[in-house]
Amino acid sequence: MHSSPHPLAGKTVTVDTDLHADGPGPHQVVVEDWWDRVYGQSWMFAEGNPAALLYAIRSSVASLPTDDDVVYGKTARGRGYLLHVSELQTGGAA
Repeated sequence: MHSSPHPLAGKTVTVDTDLHADGPGPHQVVVEDWWDRVYGQSWMFAEGNPAALLYAIRSSVASLPTDDDVVYGKTARGRGYLLHVSELQTGGAA
């Protein structure tokens, strides 16, 4: 679990990722915080959570690292997504 907020929490970042319902990127995403701080546990144990399920599929296909360096953010359409910090174009180191 991350003990402090993500450095980009509350900021808008660009991601060039296909975000399912929002389609191919680039997308502007407002970072809420680390996923484990938002949800209270790792995305890997968020059974039945749609954002975590989509991320699990996308991370497997995209060969993203299997770790908890994942943030939760929302697009302009208000849809929430999990993003690995490596996908954030404006920074996001753990």
